[in-house]
Amino acid sequence: MKLVWLRNDLRLADNPALRHACAGDEPVAALFIISPTQWRQHKMAPIRQRFMLAQVDVLGRELAALGIPLHLLRVETFAEVPAALADLCREQGVTQLYANQAIEIDEQRRDHAVSAALVEQGVGCHWLNGCCVLPPGRVLTGSGEMFKVFTPFSRAWLKALDEEGFVIHRAPAPRGEPLPWQPLVERAWVDEALGELTPDPRWLVGEAEARRRLNDFLEQAVLDYGETRDFPAIAGTSVLSPYLAAGIISPRQCVAALQQRLGYRPQSKAQPGFVWLNELIWREFYRHLLVLIPTLSMNRPFKPETADLPWSWDPDAFAAWCEGRTGYPIVDAAMRCLNTTGWMHNRLRMIVASFLTKDLHIHWRLGEDYFMSRLIDGDLAANNGGWQWAAGTGADAAPYFRVFNPTTQGQRFDPQGEFIRTWVTELADIPAAYVHQPHDWLRLKGRQDYPAPMVDHAVARVRAIEMFRSLEK
Repeated sequence: MKLVWLRNDLRLADNPALRHACAGDEPVAALFIISPTQWRQHKMAPIRQRFMLAQVDVLGRELAALGIPLHLLRVETFAEVPAALADLCREQGVTQLYANQAIEIDEQRRDHAVSAALVEQGVGCHWLNGCCVLPPGRVLTGSGEMFKVFTPFSRAWLKALDEEGFVIHRAPAPRGEPLPWQPLVERAWVDEALGELTPDPRWLVGEAEARRRLNDFLEQAVLDYGETRDFPAIAGTSVLSPYLAAGIISPRQCVAALQQRLGYRPQSKAQPGFVWLNELIWREFYRHLLVLIPTLSMNRPFKPETADLPWSWDPDAFAAWCEGRTGYPIVDAAMRCLNTTGWMHNRLRMIVASFLTKDLHIHWRLGEDYFMSRLIDGDLAANNGGWQWAAGTGADAAPYFRVFNPTTQGQRFDPQGEFIRTWVTELADIPAAYVHQPHDWLRLKGRQDYPAPMVDHAVARVRAIEMFRSLEK
């Protein structure tokens, strides 16, 4: 018996572990491990847990239709996984385990412990690359080190992809008679572990849904992506990040679909489609960094000297940011959108992260954890990379003297205040001319239903710059 251990790769198509396990005639089974305690320790958002388990339910039914049973195990923490997996392998007569590589340090340590436990009982372990187009460690400098700046990494990544190409693995063929599948909502121990499993109707699951979103984006928006991607009131992005984070669709499938749509693989900004491809390469960059620099998974800054920055831990200021009560409309709209939907537009992620770290001077780790606790697309590599970029502590980070002005960012990227008025209901009736600086208009109307700015941006900006300059002394 061969066993495929599914994690953040919840798909049939382009799943290397599943494809390799299904080579030959030996029986195949699949496994998904639910670890509620560990997920809470990792700040996994409830909406992401529900989304992931809804996909497990769909995938379990699809595997059953192919004659492949999906086993579910509830194992509270990663430390308990090796023993539980060894027991399952003994019970099922498993001789080979297949899984796609994990990139986070806790998950890698768990997988190493699993290998050690299974080797003792004669089970072979096979770890494959299912999370990146090019495996971590493939794109290195001439001296064999990881790139610390994105642009040369992007060039080297494109060159390596041209040299090697890539293969899209087909979904496996049926391997026997269809099997029954019991829906997760009928399993009491799943509900007990995670609570209500009703998925959010905004986020439909399934590989077909992921492909539909990808195809719609490529047909309708990819050619204008460079001009529209920064405007949250416009449907100018793919909104595929939850599906990539759960592995419902693979980055290889995205690159292949882009090539098919354009008839070529774009190589520079001058070519349509390159800006979106470059965003996929950013995703690869952060994932490669996480594997090659494990301290990024340990709350450590990429730039060691920035560990000494005098960050604030002010709980009241942090709560105001979390709840969208800062008095800066674009920041508040973004945070309220996140809290309601579990998703945030990428430009807004940069704006609110800059505000927390450069205006409120609050440690980026608090923002990173809060995002993970709310995001349906919570992904350690991308989330950590984005927060450290905004805070000035990470790889290829914005220079410390570049501090986003939340007012001018709102004026530039939500000029008519459409996004703001959608999410900051107190400002729903405000004229566009005042929406980014509403306080004088509100005072004239005798209203006090929207908070005053909690900081003076000009003063806070100077303080942020002084914080970083103090490291040079």
